[in-house]
Amino acid sequence: MSLYVMKFGGSSVGDTERMKRVAKRVVEKQSEGHQCVVVVSAMGDTTDELIDQAKLLNEQLPARELDMLMTTGEQISIALLSMAIQQLGHEAVSFTGWQAGFRTESEHGRARITDIQPQRVLDALSSNKIVVVAGFQGMSAEGDITTLGRGGSDTTAVALAAAIQADACEIYTDVDGIYSTDPRIVKVARKLKEISYDEMLELANLGAAVLHPRAVEYAKHNRVPLIVRSSFNHNEGTVVKEDAVMEQGVVVSGIAYDKNVARISILGVVDTPGVLAKVFGTLAGAKIDVDIIVQSGVEAGKADFSFTVALTDREAALKTLEGIRTELPYREVTSEENLVKVSIVGAGMVSHPGVAAQMFAVLAEQGVSIKMVSTSEIKVSCVIEAGKLHGVIQALHTAYNLDTEEQAFVGGPQDRR
Repeated sequence: MSLYVMKFGGSSVGDTERMKRVAKRVVEKQSEGHQCVVVVSAMGDTTDELIDQAKLLNEQLPARELDMLMTTGEQISIALLSMAIQQLGHEAVSFTGWQAGFRTESEHGRARITDIQPQRVLDALSSNKIVVVAGFQGMSAEGDITTLGRGGSDTTAVALAAAIQADACEIYTDVDGIYSTDPRIVKVARKLKEISYDEMLELANLGAAVLHPRAVEYAKHNRVPLIVRSSFNHNEGTVVKEDAVMEQGVVVSGIAYDKNVARISILGVVDTPGVLAKVFGTLAGAKIDVDIIVQSGVEAGKADFSFTVALTDREAALKTLEGIRTELPYREVTSEENLVKVSIVGAGMVSHPGVAAQMFAVLAEQGVSIKMVSTSEIKVSCVIEAGKLHGVIQALHTAYNLDTEEQAFVGGPQDRR
């Protein structure tokens, strides 16, 4: 008997018919002789609808009360799914995140898991029950309900799998595995049989939305095998594990893109020791993540440098920089939108020279100027204008021999949480 954690996102449980299909899928798994823990998100657009209602009452959205509100979506899902499973003649019990033993930091909206005490889950499993757990949520040491932020249900599933020593964690979504790029853009994208934690972590951090980076980090740290598969069919999925076998002749495993990018440039800063520490230390204190950093040179004792942040953090970053202008004088700050970061990822890149040069050549052939570049052993990222994204992705996919003759499977709206 194997123990599986099965995670289903919002589109997979978006209505009662889909809920019945998930219940049937879980019952099939148990009937094969396995123990099952199911982690679910809120149904469809429930969370967005709750937030819209809250904004009608209070535009400021108090963080504590917002967490209290948003976690109700998952509680609806776990109750309904448990009822659907029971209707099929199998025992099921639903637990909120805190009932399942999730303890978190006190920060609302993006709390991190500090501890899991899954005894109630284990007790229910020992009674041959299917356990249905609400994703995305936990409880702080002060007894407040918290949410885990974007990708929280993926993180819930992987963390719970580690805590109960599950044999695998299956992530069910609208695609039947991890593809070499977004199959909505490239219909002949290659489905990967397996991929390493490191490659998947890079892809997730670079914009591939099929798995959240925090979930991949948790899986890597705890050696939890991840299997990404479709909730719409029974096709074999993609296994994420420590050491994945690279296909013959394939150097680049995947191509990712991120539209949530803004470039900020600080011009005319006095070039003295500690300048960068001051700027990026202040941004870090404001909880603004910085990605690519480029210094363009020094002239007359003044330096210019640029960096990227999430587009959603652009205004906060500009406000933060304005706040330190008296301490750190600069000529001006500019920002740029309508950008996208395109990245190639592959463990084979480290032993194959010329991979980056080929990427630059493809971008040149597409008539695209490169604004910023970042590299590591297994990835190359370029910030470019967003207008030619689809053509660039398709051209890179072909250039790195990733095209296949089969059409990729996409079953429905993508789960993001």
